[in-house]
Amino acid sequence: MTSNTIKLGIVGVGKIVRDQHLPAVAKDGNYQLVAAASRHGKVDGIANYPTIEAMLAAEPGLEAVSLCMPPQFRYDAARTALEAGKHVFLEKPPGATVSEVEHLKALGEKNGVSLFASWHSRYAPAVEAARAFLASARLTSAAINWKEDVRRWHPNQEWIWEPGGFGVFDPGINALSIATHILPPMFITSAVLDFPENRAAPVAAHVAFRTSTGLPVTMELDWLQTGPQSWDILAETDKGKMVLSGGGAKLAVDGKVVHDGPEAEYPMLYKRFADIIRGGTSDVDLAPLQHVADAFMLGKRNVVEAFFD
Repeated sequence: MTSNTIKLGIVGVGKIVRDQHLPAVAKDGNYQLVAAASRHGKVDGIANYPTIEAMLAAEPGLEAVSLCMPPQFRYDAARTALEAGKHVFLEKPPGATVSEVEHLKALGEKNGVSLFASWHSRYAPAVEAARAFLASARLTSAAINWKEDVRRWHPNQEWIWEPGGFGVFDPGINALSIATHILPPMFITSAVLDFPENRAAPVAAHVAFRTSTGLPVTMELDWLQTGPQSWDILAETDKGKMVLSGGGAKLAVDGKVVHDGPEAEYPMLYKRFADIIRGGTSDVDLAPLQHVADAFMLGKRNVVEAFFD
């Protein structure tokens, strides 16, 4: 460790922390993981606390925190950290509502600390290549197909079915984080959201967009897909049909793979977080979250059969 190492705390020790955050931080020399706060989980080898308030009180040297609890509970923790002068990394989605994240942006500016809305899918290997291809081509239409098995990726996670838990838009917002980065500005024109009769969040969604120039973009989200999972963005252009597949891992044009690299989303997120801390800036793009809010606002509710894990 060096004097320039960022002293970090993690809040909300669940599956995503163990799968992604801890390995990424362990390999990144920009950080020293000092403490964790969680109601249930603990991280071996560091101090553990039941709440963020207890962690901040006991660790005055802490400089930054990563907030990884469900989005319904993230605002209060982020506000507490920002008001204590700590830099804040927000796991996606950055909050339960657009307005609360707007307020967090203002708090970060007021307190002179960095705020990072960490859209991890934007850092998938082929996303920048797809963005460059579309910038060089004339787009005529696009389609987003994001279909996966909720029982595989979110087993027994009840919070995700509650109001503010996003339902199928939890993975769907990953697609939107890529789409808003590589496609022209677009706006929702209609949506149908499929709600299981025993759940408060949708299990599927069918969304129509138009770009600012009137081009059609469709999005199909499904949380009941078994077998191979589908995380694809397709675009018809004057230079051929582009397919960005595997959640942004592979890019093909007219069936020919032109970019395929190893996944390193979370290491890149933590590098970006260190860069904005040291640069005295923030990185908070609300476009993906705004699209989700618009889908719920414009969407027709369609009740479907009950869902059970």
